[in-house]
Amino acid sequence: MGGKASRPGVSRKGAVAASDRSTAPRHGLARVLSKAGLCSRTEAANWIRSGRVLVEGRVVRDPEYPLHDGMRRVRVEGLQAEASPQRQYLMLNKPRGLVTTARDEQGRDTVYRCFEGAGLPWLAPVGRLDKASEGLLLFSNDPQWAAAILDPERGPDKTYHVQIDRVPDPAWLAALKAGVHEDGEHLRAKSVALLRSGERNAWLEIILDEGRNRQIRRLLAAFDAGVLRLVRVAIGELSLGTLEKGRWRPLETGERDALAPASGREG
Repeated sequence: MGGKASRPGVSRKGAVAASDRSTAPRHGLARVLSKAGLCSRTEAANWIRSGRVLVEGRVVRDPEYPLHDGMRRVRVEGLQAEASPQRQYLMLNKPRGLVTTARDEQGRDTVYRCFEGAGLPWLAPVGRLDKASEGLLLFSNDPQWAAAILDPERGPDKTYHVQIDRVPDPAWLAALKAGVHEDGEHLRAKSVALLRSGERNAWLEIILDEGRNRQIRRLLAAFDAGVLRLVRVAIGELSLGTLEKGRWRPLETGERDALAPASGREG
């Protein structure tokens, strides 16, 4: 596939080849290791500081050491890997209460708890769900595919089911869809629909075609509605389906390609 010559690769002896284009932008050493799908950037920085990483045969201990041109070679001592890391793509039904990060400074449980004992390579979350949110979360070690999913213009829509602490009327729903300006941003939804309602609360289906930090919670708060539950149920045509809470499964080839049909993926 396109882009193969300029992407980091991993040798069978644990060596990573950085871009050989002199005009390529500079990237820090830790970022290169992370983008190669070997580990998180935090773990890469730890490897570097501990002296495990060599650039052209010399130990480098600066995670921000720039790699930008020439036939530089990066080697991680003790790392055994294939010439090109096997790309993996999976979906998780994220439980409420887990944070979307590899390591949390406050010691909170993370989404990686769901993968314990699975023997998976390093996989990065494709987007995020905050601690109080739940539902469909993607993971991959393919940075091009992930970037295509997250592209604000061409990426797939995200569908959420949201329980709120009020019963909306049609005028309120129309205003919510129109959105609101807050702190220089126009917060809006592509679609808003009432799923069902009770005496004191209701469930909405909200579809977003863009991703902003805590967008749904901020939008609803602007219209005096509190969020009781927030569940992402679909990304594009990929539905959460019957996947149980805390469980994960690999994506089928058709599902993967439908989410990002022109991502420039390798292999």
